[in-house]
Amino acid sequence: MSFASIILALVTLQRLGELVLARRNTQRLMARGAVEVGAGHYPLLVAMHAAWLIALWVYGHDQPVDPILLVAFIALQGLRCWILATLGPRWTTRIIVLPGAPLVTGGPYRYIAHPNYVVVAAEIALLPLALHLSLLALIFSALNAAVLAIRIRSESHALSMNSRPA
Repeated sequence: MSFASIILALVTLQRLGELVLARRNTQRLMARGAVEVGAGHYPLLVAMHAAWLIALWVYGHDQPVDPILLVAFIALQGLRCWILATLGPRWTTRIIVLPGAPLVTGGPYRYIAHPNYVVVAAEIALLPLALHLSLLALIFSALNAAVLAIRIRSESHALSMNSRPA
C-alpha cells in the first residue's frame, strides 16, 4: 500500500466518522425541536465531497506526496478539531437551527463567521495538490465555491432569523 493510499484511507475514515457524528448530532437536535434549513442543496454538497474523494482515490492512490503540503493539510485538521469542539453537539453536516439557541461566538467563530468552510475549502485544494493533482484541486475548488455560495447564503439567512449571541 502506497503512502498516498494510507493518507486517503485516513481521510476517508475521518469523513465517515464525521458523518456518523453529524447524523447523531442531527437526530439529537431534531429531538429538541430543531429544524433543517436549505435541505435542497444537501445532496449536491454530499455528491461533490464524494466525487472529490473518489477522484482522489482514482488518480492519487499511487502518487508521490509533497511533504510540505501534507503538513499544511494535517495542520488544518487541528483547526477542524477546534471547530468541532467549539460547536460540540451542535455540529452537523446539515444546516440545523435550534430555535432560541444562542449563536456560537467562541473559538474560531470569534474570528470568522464560517471557519469550517474555510477549512474545507483549503482541504479540497491542499490534498490534491499534495498528491500532485493540480487539475483536481482546481476543479473541486471551483465546484466547492459554487456549492458554498448556495450554502452560506442559506445558512446565514437561517442564523439571522434565529440570532442572539451567546
